Formats: sequence, structure tokens, C-alpha cells
Amino acid sequence: MAALQAAGDPDRAKKSARFFKTGPGEYGEGDVLIGVSVPDQRKLARQFRGIGRDEVVRLLAGEVHEHRLTALILAGWEFAHAAGAERRAWVDMYLEQVRAGRVNNWDLVDSSAEQILGEWLVGQDYSPLLELAAQEDLWRRRVGIIGTFAFTRRGDAQPLLAVAPLVIGDRRDLIQKAYGWMLREAGKRCGAEMLLDYLDGHAAAMGRTALSYATEHLDPATRAEYRARR
Repeated sequence: MAALQAAGDPDRAKKSARFFKTGPGEYGEGDVLIGVSVPDQRKLARQFRGIGRDEVVRLLAGEVHEHRLTALILAGWEFAHAAGAERRAWVDMYLEQVRAGRVNNWDLVDSSAEQILGEWLVGQDYSPLLELAAQEDLWRRRVGIIGTFAFTRRGDAQPLLAVAPLVIGDRRDLIQKAYGWMLREAGKRCGAEMLLDYLDGHAAAMGRTALSYATEHLDPATRAEYRARR
């Protein structure tokens, strides 16, 4: 905490507060930023590798955004280098923190959902992602969506396709973007035919933002055709 505080920049903190929508009624309402860049957080995290789960939980329990992101960076590293029961313990800790509402901004989700939960579930039952995606809570749902990326990177779009019906009707911007982004990545990594087949059946029901993200890498004529179905 002291190392992060020393690296903080008040001017950056003000800009970051606007960027992460911390004002009244915004998705990041009440979040506190101290102005530490992500590269600096990653650099600092390297100095604290080997940190225990209790210390990670303590960081995640704080009100400072950079404390939580640095904690998740550390948790991802510890998980990746653990084995057996220790690896499972990091996943359990992560899920507890998600359910406690401490993984509560898009950068926190995107820095951990795939890297910890998704990676753990590869080769196993991926129903925890469906359970999270089915929940109304914005951040739990986004964890469920982004967690599928661990599978998609390996050419397996099935978890994403299973999550899609649970989120297609959610018009919140941060869900739309995550859903469309994951579809776009599936098209790149699992084959354009997979994406086109999905869009043939679902483009008309998708929100504009999700459809825009999903079709971003298609040729202009094909992109226009799908977007015209809205």
C-alpha cells in the first residue's frame, strides 16, 4: 500500500476517476484512485511476488482501485505458478472476492477473469461461468463472459456460445462490449465461419454495441449487412 501510494500522481488520479466513471450514479461510483499507471502497478507487483492470500484479500478489501488491481495482478501470478490444492485455493479466493463485490470495475474483471477462473476451468466443467453470466450483477456477469476467453484462445467457442443466450438481451454498455468483443475474438481464433453462423441466427436480437464489436473485423459489405438487421 505504501509503495503504491508513493507511486501515485494526483493529476493522473483525477483523470482516472473520470475514465473509470466514479461519479454519482456511474458504474464506478465511490471508487478511489490514487493515480498509479498499470505498467507501474505491474512493476510494483513483481517486487511482492510470493505474497500470501491473506495479504491479497486485504488489498482487495480496500477502497483504493489500484490496491485491488495490483492484488489481482499478484493473484494471477500466484495462481499461474501454483499447483494442486494451492492452485485451487487461489481460485476459491478469487470467486469469494467476486461474490463479495470486490472485483468491481471492467479493468479488474478483464485482468483476472480469464487469467484465473477461465484458466482453471479449461478441461473441466465450465458451468461456473454460466452461473456468473446468469446473474444480474454487472461485474459477476462480465466475469462470466470474459472467463470464456481462456477457452476461445484454445480454439473452443463452446463456453462463449453457452454464455451468449444469458447476456444477449442485456443492453448495459459494459456487457454489450464484453459480449461483442468475445464474439469478435472467437471469429479470429475459432474460425470466421463460427462467427458468421452465430450472426446469421442472432444479429437481429443483438444490441447495436455488441453487434458493432462483433463485426469489427469483417469486410465492410458483410459488416453493413449484419448491422442492417438491427
